[in-house]
Amino acid sequence: MNPIAFYIFEKPIYWYGIIIAAALIVGVVLGVREGKRRGYRSEMIFDFLLIAIPLCIVCARIYYVIFKWSYYVSDPIKIFAIWEGGLAIYGAVIGGVIAAAIFLRWRRIPIGTMLDIAAPSIIIGQAIGRWGNYVNQEAHGIQIPYEMRALKFFPAGIKLTLEDGSIAWYYATFFYESMWNLLVFIALMIMRKKIKVRGGVFAWYALLYGFGRFFIEGLRTDSLYWGSIRVSQALSLILFVGGIAYLVIQSRRDLNYPAYNGFYSLEWTEEQIEEYRAHSKLYRANENAERAAKRVKDLKNAEKNKVKAAKENAKIVANKVDELLKKYAAENKIVIKAEEKANAAKEKVKKIEEQIKLEKEDEELSRIKEEKIKNAEEKAKKAKEKAKEIAEQIKLSDKIAAEKKQAKQSQKDKVEAKEDDDEN
Repeated sequence: MNPIAFYIFEKPIYWYGIIIAAALIVGVVLGVREGKRRGYRSEMIFDFLLIAIPLCIVCARIYYVIFKWSYYVSDPIKIFAIWEGGLAIYGAVIGGVIAAAIFLRWRRIPIGTMLDIAAPSIIIGQAIGRWGNYVNQEAHGIQIPYEMRALKFFPAGIKLTLEDGSIAWYYATFFYESMWNLLVFIALMIMRKKIKVRGGVFAWYALLYGFGRFFIEGLRTDSLYWGSIRVSQALSLILFVGGIAYLVIQSRRDLNYPAYNGFYSLEWTEEQIEEYRAHSKLYRANENAERAAKRVKDLKNAEKNKVKAAKENAKIVANKVDELLKKYAAENKIVIKAEEKANAAKEKVKKIEEQIKLEKEDEELSRIKEEKIKNAEEKAKKAKEKAKEIAEQIKLSDKIAAEKKQAKQSQKDKVEAKEDDDEN
């Protein structure tokens, strides 16, 4: 496709610029409507765009050039040829956030509010702007393999003519992202009235867009790299996690935000607006004075809250100390009782040991006594046996003596009998 739409005075007008301009117009119209729905005049959107458009373009280009520096270093003048493509959406988002911060300082519109108004416009602008990549034949994916040849039709794939004249089909990642962005836009338009967290719509944009871009980026052939890391995939992951973290953290805070009643309020009359413009310096001085007074009041309240919190913390600490002391005292009593019981048990053990020792001594004495008795019994037995032997010897001696006496008497009787015979 010819990237040049037409010429004006021999000056080419590129389809890429037309598509980006169309995306910008749609985004502005949508931003004006969303701002009015939230109670802001359309003038706020245009004032914001005076800051945002230049910053977004510059940051988008700087972001792209940083990661493609090897291409531009030999011909730096090409850095300014933005009509040839090379605007990174993440750089534009960064520029938008910076613009919101500047707008906060200038017009005192909260960053979260400004980003919430801009989020649907950003995502629908991205959905439209991706077709500029189609015109420039860029931001496509890898070549469609033979196994996936059923996808070789537009818009699932894109047909490109290679340098050698051959034709090849590539994944139409610009189309995938455009359709995903359109789905995210629909989701944001449905949810935006229900989201109470300031900055919540933008957080949902960040996490939903980051989720889809992470996977689509993996198919692309022209990714920006930092070493071996695809930069857009890394940032997509950061946006996804950051969006979830922001929603979780902010949902736990006070969501009763004060109503806006400033220069861009729809409730202001023409007289108030003209008076503000005529005396803008005075109004801003009063606003600064009010903000300073509010700041001082907030600081005093914060200090009071800190003192109160410190007292409460001191009270909590004191209660904890008392509890610990009581616990320590109770544990100390338990320890003392345990020590007393342990000492009593030691004394008891000592007595038992002494008793065992005495019993052992008694057993030793009994054993010695038993041995003595046993020895005495054995001696008595031996003495008895000896006495028996002596008695038997005495008895034998008495028997022998009796026999001798009897023999002597018999001899005597024989002698007497012989004498008697002799006498006779």
